[in-house]
Amino acid sequence: MPRELDEDDVRVRAGRGSRPRTRDRPDHADAVAATVVAVDRGRYTCHLVGAAPPGPAGEPAPEAGGALVAAVRGGSVRRTSVVVGDEVALVGDISGRPGSLARIVGRAERRSVLRRTADDTDPVERPIVANADRLVIVCALADPPPRSGLIDRCLVAAYDGGLEPLLCLTKADLADDAPLRALYAPLGLPMVTTRPDAGLSGLTVLMAAHVCVMFGHSGVGKSTLVNRLVPDAARAIGAVNAVTGRGRHTSSAAIALPMPGGGWVVDTPGVRSFGLGAVSTDRLLRAFPDLAPATAACPGGCTHLAGLADCALDEAVADGRADPARLASLRRLLAARFGADPS
Repeated sequence: MPRELDEDDVRVRAGRGSRPRTRDRPDHADAVAATVVAVDRGRYTCHLVGAAPPGPAGEPAPEAGGALVAAVRGGSVRRTSVVVGDEVALVGDISGRPGSLARIVGRAERRSVLRRTADDTDPVERPIVANADRLVIVCALADPPPRSGLIDRCLVAAYDGGLEPLLCLTKADLADDAPLRALYAPLGLPMVTTRPDAGLSGLTVLMAAHVCVMFGHSGVGKSTLVNRLVPDAARAIGAVNAVTGRGRHTSSAAIALPMPGGGWVVDTPGVRSFGLGAVSTDRLLRAFPDLAPATAACPGGCTHLAGLADCALDEAVADGRADPARLASLRRLLAARFGADPS
């Protein structure tokens, strides 16, 4: 039996009669858990937790009642950011039938988030993917030539957002990978080299059972890798579009695809730049626990870049407390963050 309303529960809207409004809000105890796998102009394709992945190899894409559900934001999350990878709570029609639409009424706290800003002067972070385990930075060794500046920026975003970076060097049939491997060896991050005439076992081992974001600028072979990792990628993307009834994925938006054998790969659009305006020096230093303690002796406001007479990191290297190669790598990433000359 519903309880009686007291005076604290009732508000009267002036000029609109005397119909009461209560402060009670639904608790959505019947909400089901799902993960966002695609976003298209306010529509969210969600994969129900515990359901089979959509469109596995050798099987048709899901029909009505399958694992994919179209949804919109509702309730208290109407103004909450929701991106691919977010774990959400759904209510309403979760049948997945054509024309059905559920509502997202909750978003779990993010374990990690890949984000960027429009440019280095923009303090507003724009999340791209949530809850991913690894950021696979795809870089061609030739055609187009490697851009270490973009790699450095992606590394900063990975360290800042709580993702483990993985460097994937493509087109090894066109150029030697030794120079880039030597440049990034001090960071200790995993690296794998691929070529079109060889298998991807080295890459799949590192990505298996994880949620991995593929990221790189246009032309590096990222989409080719995705198609090789997920043989049914086109069919899975088609299944997503069939659910939302909107748009088509042409590498203009992120989309999560299930990999054979477990794990997910998130395909993202090719980029030309990666703004880091919201990344702080302290957040980046957390990725260098061997160097961070020495910065306690730095003067206030120290940027830790090269050429600063009072930076305690130089003293730490001179005393043998820090690896000069690691410091050079840190300063290269800091220079990428601040748009400065790393030398």
